[in-house]
Amino acid sequence: MDDAQDLTQDFFLKILEPGWLRHADPDRGRFRSLLRKSLQNFLINAAERTRTRKRGGEVKFISWDDWMAEAPSQLSMSATAINSLPPERLFDLRWAVTVVEHALRRLREECESKGKRRLFHALNSHLTAGRDEVPFAKLSAELGIAESAVIKQLYNLRQRYRSLLRDEVAQTVGDPAHVEDEIRYLCATLAAGSDKL
Repeated sequence: MDDAQDLTQDFFLKILEPGWLRHADPDRGRFRSLLRKSLQNFLINAAERTRTRKRGGEVKFISWDDWMAEAPSQLSMSATAINSLPPERLFDLRWAVTVVEHALRRLREECESKGKRRLFHALNSHLTAGRDEVPFAKLSAELGIAESAVIKQLYNLRQRYRSLLRDEVAQTVGDPAHVEDEIRYLCATLAAGSDKL
């Protein structure tokens, strides 16, 4: 455990060194890809250094299972699903789910601050559902408001959710022109991972 913490700290020190960011080139790919590749190279180098030592123990790496258990996300995957995904895909899926969760959390907090907590909890599972999939009559009865009001409230929540999601994605890119591409990538990642969730 201590070795893993030391490696983590050493990696962050490495990427904070002057000049490290010069490797970041938007034309060559996403920043998280640079981070992932840098981490892979760093861990390979650390493992080689460990093997060449005459004395000392083996480096213990944090397992994906432990990382998934400690991560703040509500992403829940079976061990079989985790083992079936390559680390790069799991990393991207974790990123996408975290971005979505941040946007949903912000939406929930906004609703709660406006006294609309019950409305949020009734409608949040329908934010991405198709119109045919939303039981408007049932929601109307549950909330005690007209069906037309449910439709309007869901529309407003969806608009705000999209805005918050866009804002969360914008925080992950350096150039605002890349937000649309990142949103498309996020959606594709979630769609591809939905069979594993």
